[in-house]
Amino acid sequence: MFETREGETLLEADPSELPPDGHVVFIGHIVSPWTNREDCPKNMRAARENGRTATVLIDEPYRSGLQNLDRASHIVILSWLHRAPRNLIVQKPRHATEPKGVFSLRSPARPNPVGLHVAKLIALDIEAGRVEIDAIDVLDGTPVIDIKPYYASTDAFPEAVIAGRDDK
Repeated sequence: MFETREGETLLEADPSELPPDGHVVFIGHIVSPWTNREDCPKNMRAARENGRTATVLIDEPYRSGLQNLDRASHIVILSWLHRAPRNLIVQKPRHATEPKGVFSLRSPARPNPVGLHVAKLIALDIEAGRVEIDAIDVLDGTPVIDIKPYYASTDAFPEAVIAGRDDK
């Protein structure tokens, strides 16, 4: 279990203890250089600055779905952040002055701990189910839910902002 900070709120029921309703399957897992939370980069920018690559290993039944993925320079990986708490609904990040709802944060602690990662595709071996990427910001063994090509023409919004935040 984890300690809550002042101003944080837990859900009445932990989503991990509720009956499943989405029948989500894991299609593989991530081979990451990060084995503990303290060393794991906070985000993909920090992961890239570290310079360590990673691998997505896709399980055999799903490998044919990788066909033509090598046409994409970048991919979107959806992961299941299996070691994150799921019952924290209001959080107070260490760097924040006030508590925030989880849906206004990128924190892994949330009712459904889905991770979203945009990575550069380095190499693809469909037969082995190996997708080599430039970086990752999750722990070794993190389950993968899905992979999609990243389309700059529809996925990027250069004008997007978060009010009151300086991302520089």
